[in-house]
Amino acid sequence: MTQDFKIPSTEIENRISTIQKALKKNSIDGLCILQHADLFYFTGTAQNGLLFIPAEGDPCFFVIRYLQRAREESSIKNITGIKSIRDVPGLIRDMYGDIFKTLAFEFDVLPVRDFEYYKTMFSASEYVDGSALIIESRMVKSPWEISQMDKTADLSRKVFEFAADNLRPGYSEIEFTGIYEAFARKHGHSGHVKVRGYRERIYNSHILSGTSGGIVGVLDAPASGIGTSPALPNGASHKIIEKGEPVMIDIGINLNGYHTDETRMFAAGSMPEKAYGASKAAIEIHNHLLEKARPGIPVHELYDESIKKADKLGYSDYYLGPENEKVIFVGHGIGIELVEQPIIAKGKKTILKPGMTFSIEPKLVCKNRFSAGIESVFVVTDTGCRLISKVPVDIFIC
Repeated sequence: MTQDFKIPSTEIENRISTIQKALKKNSIDGLCILQHADLFYFTGTAQNGLLFIPAEGDPCFFVIRYLQRAREESSIKNITGIKSIRDVPGLIRDMYGDIFKTLAFEFDVLPVRDFEYYKTMFSASEYVDGSALIIESRMVKSPWEISQMDKTADLSRKVFEFAADNLRPGYSEIEFTGIYEAFARKHGHSGHVKVRGYRERIYNSHILSGTSGGIVGVLDAPASGIGTSPALPNGASHKIIEKGEPVMIDIGINLNGYHTDETRMFAAGSMPEKAYGASKAAIEIHNHLLEKARPGIPVHELYDESIKKADKLGYSDYYLGPENEKVIFVGHGIGIELVEQPIIAKGKKTILKPGMTFSIEPKLVCKNRFSAGIESVFVVTDTGCRLISKVPVDIFIC
């Protein structure tokens, strides 16, 4: 996070107001938030602690460490330092009274052991899952959030341009990854990306050169790639990048907590005709989905359209993986986590709304030979969609 970055107080206030309306609608008295991305979303900081949001009244952020930084980064009015999480129930009773009978936690990410521990501390009559309410409240981005993703896209464009200027035969995949990652870090990338988990961060920078891309399983998000060993199966490998082979580069960038997730095809010198054709087909599917994306349609329609387009182009055998190994999604929500809801997948009925942001990724796998594809970030507008991604929708021959 850059030193001059701070989420505006109006953003935090609107987010708190939205989740409080959801709590009231679902007869929940209070929500306890511990996961780092959720803390960042509702407070503006990811310092270690517990955020308590009552259905009515001001929230309070109980910080274990570091209190000074939390107060500098967050616009939450009530920020209290604690020595132990066990202090929280008593402080809540002192602040709000003993009126909270139904409490919600993030059941989708909170470890069972931790939840059982919290149950011994609180005296609620009922404990319920608040995850769906949080996830739904985060789906539609504000204009300010979209502007942050635009800034991340500017950085991503620079990283891809750097990759195109510096790709050479002879680098190993992992070596070249380190080269452009150093550039990205120098210009603001945090070095890791967040995914939905309790305190989960992952590595998300992948190069699949030539036959690396033809390995079954490379499309399983977010851990695509073959990695350096069975113990480290995602990311770049030690394979040497050769002249005249297709190179898929998939980069996740995190700038001040907001992500992009983009893929482009490269080649040093030239690209084989079959791989070039598949790469062009992926771009056609990509552009077709952007033409179809608009408010009011269920996300599965984009998935269905991508299948139809791949079949029409003659690539159904390779699209979204080889036969019997195909994935059933073609995109995912994105924001303060790399993969957010909704997923653009088979049968998913979530309706597109203005302000939703997605990473769309039509990809093809020619088993044991190569992968081809493209991935871009877009936002749903009032009448259709627009690309947030600034990287040219093209194939880069270096």
